[in-house]
Amino acid sequence: MTTAYKIDKEQVIAQLNRIMESELAGVVRYTHYSLMIFGFGRIPIVSWFRGQADETLLHAQQAGEMVTHLGGHPSLAIGSLLETHHHDIGDVLRETLEAEFATLNLYYKLLEMVGGKSVPLEEYARNLISQEELHIDEIDKMLRRPGQIEVSKEVGEMAQD
Repeated sequence: MTTAYKIDKEQVIAQLNRIMESELAGVVRYTHYSLMIFGFGRIPIVSWFRGQADETLLHAQQAGEMVTHLGGHPSLAIGSLLETHHHDIGDVLRETLEAEFATLNLYYKLLEMVGGKSVPLEEYARNLISQEELHIDEIDKMLRRPGQIEVSKEVGEMAQD
């Protein structure tokens, strides 16, 4: 990958590896959650979690491709996995929300590192930031009570941090 301006390749590769590790943890997390959903609304919720696992794997693969484009070695590590043993759908969605915000922050950090220095990396970061923010918005809507218009308390608090 050629760049018009100098980027700190080692730092960018390290950040991309952190992103890849976080996304891989997301694959495991979403898969686990899909197995732990019970009740009347199980089928569509399981389907949503499995779809998120598939998309998150794609994000991990994209990060790994960027690492190799830069001449780096993709990490074999996986991000942290939290098991609270709370499997109420609200608890699971709040845990998911926390993980999405953490990953979003990794993409924003990447954007800071490459902004104005590499169009492909900048576009990659912006695209994934957009996708992560849309995921957060969807989770927010799922956390709202029927008829609630305003943003959920959880998203409001996490967005302030």
